[in-house]
Amino acid sequence: MSASGGTKAIVAALVANLAIAVAKFVAFIFSNSSSMLAESVHSLADSGNQALLLLGGKKAKREATPEHPFGYGRERYIYAFLVSIVLFSVGGMFALYEGYEKIKHPHELTNWYWPVGVLVFAIIAETFSFRTAIKESNVLRGNRSWKEFVRHAKAPELPVVLLEDLGALVGLILALGGVGLALLTGDSVWDGIGTLCIGVLLILIALVLAAETKSLLLGESAGTEETRKIEAAVVDGDTVTRIIHMRTLHLGPEELLVAAKIAVQHDDTATEIAAAIDAAEARIRDAVPIARVIYLEPDIFSEAEATKGPDPEASPGGPAPAAH
Repeated sequence: MSASGGTKAIVAALVANLAIAVAKFVAFIFSNSSSMLAESVHSLADSGNQALLLLGGKKAKREATPEHPFGYGRERYIYAFLVSIVLFSVGGMFALYEGYEKIKHPHELTNWYWPVGVLVFAIIAETFSFRTAIKESNVLRGNRSWKEFVRHAKAPELPVVLLEDLGALVGLILALGGVGLALLTGDSVWDGIGTLCIGVLLILIALVLAAETKSLLLGESAGTEETRKIEAAVVDGDTVTRIIHMRTLHLGPEELLVAAKIAVQHDDTATEIAAAIDAAEARIRDAVPIARVIYLEPDIFSEAEATKGPDPEASPGGPAPAAH
């Protein structure tokens, strides 16, 4: 996985979550706190998620085959989508169930210092993990807001780790609040309410992750900046006079497909056109190094055809031709 895959952030989150999961489960055994049980399952699910992200990064490195000629870059998107499913089912739904059971059949908390101490430790550990994810993300985020970064990042690992760590910190605060209120009021129902809140939080984060990774799985185009660089690189003003139309598609976070129909001079020879296409491809790769697969189709530009607008039946996802 490349540096942009956020391997350092994933490993930091994995180490933190494994340690926290063990500590939370020990605290649950000694205190009988449902919040601690839900949080231990949450941390265990997060650990599994980080392992999935690392596995996806490793599988994405495989070489292209005749069956998969564009390679396996999208493996990273598939495993990121699996993370959202695990977070929803294992983390969120379990927490909702456990919270409901705790409210319906409340059990008195014992050895309160165990959950409180573990939660404080977990907050410190998750803060370290979250700080690492923020530091790694800032390298790629640039001037974009955090919302824009999560929505438009082509590498799924860092947004996943960021949202997981954020959810973990908020969940720990909810768990600490539930345990604290249960101790102050003597009513362990508050512990169950805190557990329910953790479940709702995890499900919301899982739904956001599912929506974002689904978009990547369907196939996203290059970003605005990359598109501008490609357009500027294609046209040389001599043989290639303009772009008639162009489409881009991410085959993976660091692999871009570029397909364009380009206008050439009507009296250019085949040799001149072939040389111009080769030169344009070289300029594109210099401008946008992740443009690995490039297809340029030469054509003669027609003002009359251009005024008709795009043909919807020529567009992917457009209406199918009428049956005769």
